Amino acid sequence: MTTVLARHSRENASTQLHHGLTVLGLTLSTWQFNQLLEFLALIGKWNRVYSLTALRDEWAGVSIHLLDSLAIAPYISGGRILDVGSGAGFPGIPLAIAKPESQFVLLDSNGKKAAFLRQAVGELSLGNVSVVCERAESWQSECKFDCIVSRAFARLADFVELTEHLLAPSGVLGAMKGAYPRDEIESLPRGFRVRETHRIAVPDLAAERHLVLMERA
Repeated sequence: MTTVLARHSRENASTQLHHGLTVLGLTLSTWQFNQLLEFLALIGKWNRVYSLTALRDEWAGVSIHLLDSLAIAPYISGGRILDVGSGAGFPGIPLAIAKPESQFVLLDSNGKKAAFLRQAVGELSLGNVSVVCERAESWQSECKFDCIVSRAFARLADFVELTEHLLAPSGVLGAMKGAYPRDEIESLPRGFRVRETHRIAVPDLAAERHLVLMERA
């Protein structure tokens, strides 16, 4: 009975994901599509021990996690992309699946989450992804990043201050936010400015979502 329910849940998740990708205007290969579903399955397996996310049903994560991450894909570009405070791999792993031409680094200071990320990268055969277990402010990278993204990581000012040493001279910081962060934007550190903001419509997600793109002034 449990196996039947699990298969049914995955089928529903597959239908929801297909619909969501269509709404977002994203075209993925069958391999990419299946990798996204396999990623949710891995989270469900590890969640039973490590509580990676608050969701008890991994298949409920299609809109909350997968589509939420993929909704920013049109605005994220560059050869080297860093996901700061990656946690369970959002938005980094869905973006890496959707953008195989870019190299991704997933950065998280939590050892258990970093272990999960390494396992996921290996099991999903993501050759364009590496994992680093360090604090953002103390980690040094010889090669800087064209884009640094975060989801629920920190206030905009803190995000800038903790990661600017990792950003390429013409790079962009992309912060995923809920409500429009007017107060945070007004408090940006000197030397940085908002390049643009986008209100993001995530399929099957009623919550307000924004992406704030920042650059050096």
